[in-house]
Amino acid sequence: MSCPTRGEVESLYEKISGFEFKEILITIAKHSQEKLPILDAGRGNPNWTATLPRQAFFAFGQFAVLETQRTWKEENLGGMPTLKGIAGRLERFLKAYPEPNIAGFIREFVHYGVGRLGFEEEAFIYELAHGIIGDQYPFPDRSLIHIEKIVKAYLLKELCPDREIEGDFQLFSVEGGAAGMCYLFDSLMHNHLLHKGDKIALMTPIFTPYLEIPELPDYEFETVYIRASKVQENGKTSMQYTKEALDQLKDPAVKAVFIVNPNNPLSIALNDTSKSYLIQLVKEERPDLMIVTDDVYSTFVPHFCSIMADLPYNTLCIYSFSKYFGVTGWRLGTVLLHEKNVFDDQIQKLQACEKEELEKRYTSLGTHATDVKFIDRMVADSRLVALNHTAGLSTPQQVQMALFSGFALLDEGDRYKKLTRRICKKRKGLLYEGMKREMEKDPHDAYYYTEVNLYEWMQKEWGPEVATAMNRRYKCVDFLYELAHQHNVILLAGDGFASSKWSVRVSLANLEEGAYLRIGRAMYQVLQQWAREVKKLS
Repeated sequence: MSCPTRGEVESLYEKISGFEFKEILITIAKHSQEKLPILDAGRGNPNWTATLPRQAFFAFGQFAVLETQRTWKEENLGGMPTLKGIAGRLERFLKAYPEPNIAGFIREFVHYGVGRLGFEEEAFIYELAHGIIGDQYPFPDRSLIHIEKIVKAYLLKELCPDREIEGDFQLFSVEGGAAGMCYLFDSLMHNHLLHKGDKIALMTPIFTPYLEIPELPDYEFETVYIRASKVQENGKTSMQYTKEALDQLKDPAVKAVFIVNPNNPLSIALNDTSKSYLIQLVKEERPDLMIVTDDVYSTFVPHFCSIMADLPYNTLCIYSFSKYFGVTGWRLGTVLLHEKNVFDDQIQKLQACEKEELEKRYTSLGTHATDVKFIDRMVADSRLVALNHTAGLSTPQQVQMALFSGFALLDEGDRYKKLTRRICKKRKGLLYEGMKREMEKDPHDAYYYTEVNLYEWMQKEWGPEVATAMNRRYKCVDFLYELAHQHNVILLAGDGFASSKWSVRVSLANLEEGAYLRIGRAMYQVLQQWAREVKKLS
């Protein structure tokens, strides 16, 4: 790919997605005279991986292959695992396994399912063996029976800690959070819960696809933006949602609100004040409101509690394993919905003609459409209904997801969680050291990303007069270009997340520690150069 000109870069900046624009910046860096390695801090992929649950996956996979060969072995052809006696055979395998820590984890994982979740041991191991071999279609298609309970236990521990919520939740295992988003928007439309041109709300800043999907020709939603703003909390500044901003949800025309919590790119979770007012508003004035919360960064915030814990009836939760466990390539995600929910109830209130249409759509499922839960409609819609019998996340993926969940459930003292938090927090400190700034501390900060408001930085570092001159002469796209061209540093514009036009997002998860000191210094050098230039002109 040829290197785009400065004019072409400026022209494309407001036309394409920030993630696509990042690839242009990488091309610019590759053509740069700078010989230092390219630092892509626009990427959200972490540079760590959770090792023990992966080791357990491959170890248990070896056991499962032996199980297939035990029933039938002819050259490179095997049979299928069998149920009777499988627990004893697994124990003998684990005793002989050369890595005792891996064998011990698998043993504890099985014991957790039996002792804590009430599983029948052989049935559980049998499901895992079939699942990891991948010799059967996923059944039930939403999630395998035992695996659903393990993953659900993990999610409720992380998202609704120390809460007793009446009733049960239902889980749909999906190919990452992105698939959950796609399936959700499609099913909302297919089931007339949203119609083309309907009004929805987005709590911004927010992950870019939530901004772009509503604008697609399939949806063309009217979007209300509920914008975070600076508030004071216990003497510290946090980006939160005021009552005035949240009051926009009182409009009965707003059918659904979408939240990323902690948000992206600020990486800040809802505080108690914002959350309490939202809960009160929904309970008292908008009990019909559909809430979608994407809680992928939840594990990085101490004492996190999802809005789902207090509004289970209204809330559908999307969660991805990708960031916490370092598994973006595995594509592991979930949709979690309470058995009693507003989505099902709103379907029951549809007009007769719409119900008749849905009866036709879901007739191949062998039951009346009125009896099909919304989450099961999502499963069917994910395979255009007609292929519902082949729906569901691949069973090896489900087994790996269960092992990650079990790893977190068995991690006494949350050692892995605390380690990932320390890593991200230290990297932010190094970034700010390079920027020659004091790092602001926020108790709701996930530290997975950080957003830097360049204009505020200009004002504090070089004064209002110079900052105003810099604002007139330059744009954020110029900053991103200079970083790539002069320093081989790649960042994302905050504007692509419906944040400030002068903000940039730095991922704190995907590069080695020393990189963040270099990134901070590069950011400072670009702005310092600008300040000198505008001073010469004044």
